[in-house]
Amino acid sequence: MAKSGSHLVIVESPTKAKTIKKFLPKDFVVQASMGHIRDLPQSAADIPKDLKKEDWAKLGVNCENDFEPLYIVPKGKSKIVRELKKLIKDADTLYLATDEDREGESISWHLLELLNPKIPVKRMVFHEITKKAIQDSLEHVRDVDLKLVRAQETRRILDRLYGYTLSPLLWKKIAYGLSAGRVQSSGLKMIVERERERMTFVKADYCSIKAELAKSGDKSFEARLSNVGEKKVAIGKDFSAETGKLDETKKDKIFLIDEKAAKDILEKLKKGKFEVISVDEKESFLNPSVPFITSTLQQEGNRKLGMSARETMRVAQKLYEQGFITYMRTDSPNLSTEAIQAARNCIEDLYGKEYLSAEPRQYKAKGKGAQEAHEAIRPAGNEFVHPDQTGLIGKEKSLYDLIWKRTMATQMERAKKATMTVKVKNGEYLFTANGSRIIFPGFLRAYVEGSDDPESALDNKEVILPELQSKDTLDSKKLEKNNHETKPPARYTEASLVQRLEKEGIGRPSTYATIIGTVQERGYVRKEGTALVPTFTGIAVVQFLEDYFSNLVDYSFTSDMEQKLDEIAEGNEDWLKYLQNFYLGTGGLKKKVENQEKKIKPDDSRTVRLPQLKDIIDVKVGRYGPYIIAKPNKGDEVHASIPEEIAPADLKAEDIDELIELSKKGPEPLGKDPATGEDIYCLIGRYGAYLQLGEKTDDNPKPKRASLSAPWNPKNITLEAAIKLLELPRDLGVHPETGKEIKANVGRFGPYVMHDGDFRSLKKDDNVYTITLKRALEILDEPKVSSRGAKIYKEFDRHPDTNKKIAIYDGKYGLFIKYGTKNIGIPEALRKSEIIDKWKLKDVVEVINKSGKK
Repeated sequence: MAKSGSHLVIVESPTKAKTIKKFLPKDFVVQASMGHIRDLPQSAADIPKDLKKEDWAKLGVNCENDFEPLYIVPKGKSKIVRELKKLIKDADTLYLATDEDREGESISWHLLELLNPKIPVKRMVFHEITKKAIQDSLEHVRDVDLKLVRAQETRRILDRLYGYTLSPLLWKKIAYGLSAGRVQSSGLKMIVERERERMTFVKADYCSIKAELAKSGDKSFEARLSNVGEKKVAIGKDFSAETGKLDETKKDKIFLIDEKAAKDILEKLKKGKFEVISVDEKESFLNPSVPFITSTLQQEGNRKLGMSARETMRVAQKLYEQGFITYMRTDSPNLSTEAIQAARNCIEDLYGKEYLSAEPRQYKAKGKGAQEAHEAIRPAGNEFVHPDQTGLIGKEKSLYDLIWKRTMATQMERAKKATMTVKVKNGEYLFTANGSRIIFPGFLRAYVEGSDDPESALDNKEVILPELQSKDTLDSKKLEKNNHETKPPARYTEASLVQRLEKEGIGRPSTYATIIGTVQERGYVRKEGTALVPTFTGIAVVQFLEDYFSNLVDYSFTSDMEQKLDEIAEGNEDWLKYLQNFYLGTGGLKKKVENQEKKIKPDDSRTVRLPQLKDIIDVKVGRYGPYIIAKPNKGDEVHASIPEEIAPADLKAEDIDELIELSKKGPEPLGKDPATGEDIYCLIGRYGAYLQLGEKTDDNPKPKRASLSAPWNPKNITLEAAIKLLELPRDLGVHPETGKEIKANVGRFGPYVMHDGDFRSLKKDDNVYTITLKRALEILDEPKVSSRGAKIYKEFDRHPDTNKKIAIYDGKYGLFIKYGTKNIGIPEALRKSEIIDKWKLKDVVEVINKSGKK
C-alpha cells in the first residue's frame, strides 16, 4: 500500500518494477499494470450488456460516430485496476513510466483515462533502466504525448476494421476460422510468392572444371575454369529459373559446359601446359556492421542463435527490464556519447589501443520514420558489463553477448585484408584462383556477422595462395569435373523475411515478430527446419485477397499506410479523415466488401491454383485441410486428403496419382498382426501417413493408430516395421509419487513420454522403443518450459477440494500460480522468492481460494 505523502510509479511488468525500484527514493511505490488495462472487445461476451444490441459493438468501433472505439477492461485485469485505484488514493503524485514507444504511450493514456487521478500526473521517459537514466527522467518529466497516442489508436482501429471486415468473408467463402490482417497478409503474400517461384522453377544441369595446381616444390592450390576463349563459363545465375535454359541476353557471351564439352576440355587440358599470366594483389578494408536495431537483432538472433523473432524479442524484453540493455524496440542505430565512450573504454582494456577506431564512430537511421526509441540496442549504462560478469545464463546470456560484441565492434578499427587474384592459362582455357589474408583483424576480433566464433571465422576468411609470378609454369596435380544443377529460390527464413519486410517498409520493428508468429498460429505457414513454408490454406487466403482486394496486399499500399501513421504521430495528418477515407470513402473497405461479396464464388475461392498442376487437377482447401477431388475413368468422385507435410511447390502429378490410387482402392492391409490376428493398414490423413490396427467399426470406433515416422513412408513401410511402430504407446510403469501410468509414444512433433497430461519430448539420444521408466522419470523431473516461455518454479500436490494440479511458474511478468488451466496472479507483497520458497500446499491454496478462481 502507498503511504501518505508517497509517489506512485506505474510500469508494465513486475520485473521492470523490481529493477526501477532500486533507483528510486524510498517514498516511491512502484506497481505493475501487467501490460494494457483496456482494449477493444475480443468476443461478444466482452461487450457490455447495454451495447449488445448495437451492430457496431461487434466491430468494437463506432464508425458512424467518428470511429469511436469501444474500450473494455479484459478479464483478469479488473483486480489490477482496483489495486491501482487504491494506491492512487494514498499517493501525492502519479508517475507513468511505461515504455517510450507508441505502445507505451498508449498504455499510459489508457491508465489516465481509466484511473482518472485527481493528483498531479507526470510522464517518465527513459530508454534504459540505470540509476542515471531514471534520475534524468525524474528531472525531465512531460505530459502524455497525445499525437503518439492517436497514432497508436489509429493503428489499432485500422487493424480492427481490416480484420473484422474481411475475416467473416473468408469464413463464408473459404472456411470458418480464417482471418486476414493488415500487415500479416502482406507478410504472408511474400512467403506465398516465393513458393510460387519454386513451383514454376525449372532446373538446369551444367558442369564445372576444377584444377589442383602447384609451382614446383610449393603447396598446391585450387583454380576454377572461368573462361573459354572470350566467353565466360556458365554458372547457376546465368540460367533462367522459368525455362531452365541460358538467359537469352547472355547466350552469345556464355560458354555452357555439358557432359560432352567437359570430357573434351579435360582431354585438351591434359595435353596442354598451365602458365600464370597475371597476379593481382589488392588491399581493402572491411567496416563493422551498424549497431543493432530491432530488425537486425531479430535477424542475427535467428541466424546465430537459432531463435525465432518472437523469442528474440521476449529475451530482449527481459534483458531490458533487468537493466542489462537499452530499449529493444527501435529503428535508430544512433549511439549516445556515453555509450561510445563506454565501448571505447572496454576495447582499450580488452584488445589494446591499436584496436580502437581513429575517431568515435556514429550512425544515423537510413529510413524516414525512425519513430520508436532514440538509440540503438546496446548494453545499458556508461560502463558496459562483460557478458561473463552479468550472472546471466542460457539464451539471455547468449543474446546479451551478441549485443555486447556488436556494440564493441562499432568502435573498433576497420579490418584490413589483402586479396590475390591469379589467372592461369592452358590454351584457350583460362583458370582463376582467389586468395585472401587478413593483415589486421580490427573489429573482426570481436564480431563477425552471421558467425558465432570470431576466431574461427577469421580463419575461414583466409585462403592463402603460394607466391606466384607471371609466366610461372605450374604442374597439374589433379583435374576434376563437377556436376551441378540450379537450385530453386530459397524459401524465406525468419531472418530473411524480417529483412524483406523492413526493405518494403511493411510494419514497424515492434510488429515483425508478431507477423511471423501470427501466420504460423493461423495455420497459414509452417516451419520446415528454418524455412517458412506456406500451407495450401495460406495460399488460398492470399489468392482470395489478390483476386478481390488486390490493393490491400499491395506492398506500396501497406507501406504508405505506415507512412501515414508516422505522419499522424508527427501531427501532419488528420487521423479522422484518414480513417473515413480508408473505411467509408468511395473506394473504402466497407463499400469494396459490399460490392465484391456477391461476385465471389465459394468453390473458386477454395481452389488453390498450382502452376505445376495446371490442367491436371484442382486442389481444394476446407475446414479440415487440403484435398483433391478426382473422377477416375468417369466413375464416382474420389476425395483424397493431402498430407500437410507436403509443401505446395513439392506436390507433383505422381503424388496426386498415388493419393487418388490409395483413396480409390481403399485401404489394403500390409499383413496381419501376429498378436491380435487383425489386419494392419497404412492410411493417409491430414497430418500425413499413419498405421491402423484393424478396421474402424461400431464395435471398434477407435482402432489403435501410430504415426508413420522417418525413414518410413507409404511406399517403403514393411509389415515388420509396422508391427514395431504399433507397439506404441509403450507402458513404462507407474509414477512412484502419483501411482499413475507413464507412457512413451511418437506424435506429430516426434517421440515423447507422458504422465498425467504432462507431455515431454525425448532427447536426441533417447529411443522411444527402449526408454526405461527410470529415464522417463528423469525427463519428467526436468523443469518444464511452457509454450509461452514460462518455467516451473515450484510444484505442489493437487488441490484438496478440486484435485486440480497446482504449480508456480516464472513467466514474462514474474511468478504466478498455474491452477489447472487457469493462471492466477500472486499479490505483490507475497511475490518474493524467499516467501514462496517456504510455501506449503495450504499457503498456495489460500491464495487460490482468495482469488475467486477456484
